[in-house]
Amino acid sequence: MKPVFRRYLTVTKPGIIMGNLISVAGGFLLASRGDVDFMLMAATLIGLSLVVASGCAINNCIDRDIDAKMQRTRSRVTVTGEMSLKAAFWHGIVLGVMGFTLLVAYTNATAVFFAALGYVVYVGVYSLYMKRNSVYGTLVGSLSGAVPPVVGYCAVSGQFDAAAAILLVMFSLWQMPHSYAIAIFRFKDYEAANIPVLPVAEGIEKAKLHIVLYIAVYAIVTMMLSIAGYTGIGFLAVACTTSFWWLLMALRGYRPDIDMTRWARQVFGFSILNITILSIAMAVDYHDVAPKLFALAL
Repeated sequence: MKPVFRRYLTVTKPGIIMGNLISVAGGFLLASRGDVDFMLMAATLIGLSLVVASGCAINNCIDRDIDAKMQRTRSRVTVTGEMSLKAAFWHGIVLGVMGFTLLVAYTNATAVFFAALGYVVYVGVYSLYMKRNSVYGTLVGSLSGAVPPVVGYCAVSGQFDAAAAILLVMFSLWQMPHSYAIAIFRFKDYEAANIPVLPVAEGIEKAKLHIVLYIAVYAIVTMMLSIAGYTGIGFLAVACTTSFWWLLMALRGYRPDIDMTRWARQVFGFSILNITILSIAMAVDYHDVAPKLFALAL
């Protein structure tokens, strides 16, 4: 039996929260361009982390039945009974209220809108329906996964401009090969739970092709931050190098002697390294003046 604090912590999926913190900070610092409001940054990071934690806690309630069928999730506290669904649900509600209160108090309407959009898509659309019923669930879920850096950026800028749009598309595209790689090396889990992810629903070969294609398009989109004038040559060099290496890694999946599970784990592992490096790069290699031509006020 896990201690009470640990139960309440694990149900929020801390690993996901930490991953999102990096992307939120990257978007925030990109928009700040060296003039960092640390109070606003702290409120944005904490507020969005609480919102993400809320979504994860409620997701654990929704997914309890399928989590019980999967090797990697069957030890979750909502499955083992260490934490009741009622406790997990209200824990999620309280975290969500706290998170959105912080964002409303310290950020702006645009940042709050995207935080709410990501929350509704993840909990209401993806978790409740798409994940269980459609091969396009991963695509829909990618939108919610792409929201954190946009919230960080918009918390500073107050508008949804070209940089925010690029971040949204960039992180959505990144989610696809990242998620398909997980679905390949966890194929038996998803099959047992009858979740129609692409490798299970349409085969691993098709998933491999999609991984390659998504990485290729992702590589092009990452360069747009520099092409549009929001980041410099340093970011462009990092984006080209990491994306090209990730693409070569994906293409190795077509070797006849490849260990598919090991390959998928490598693609997944490098995806995390890739997005972490790019988040750091865009935070430090910003341009002081972004093109006003691209501003799209929300």
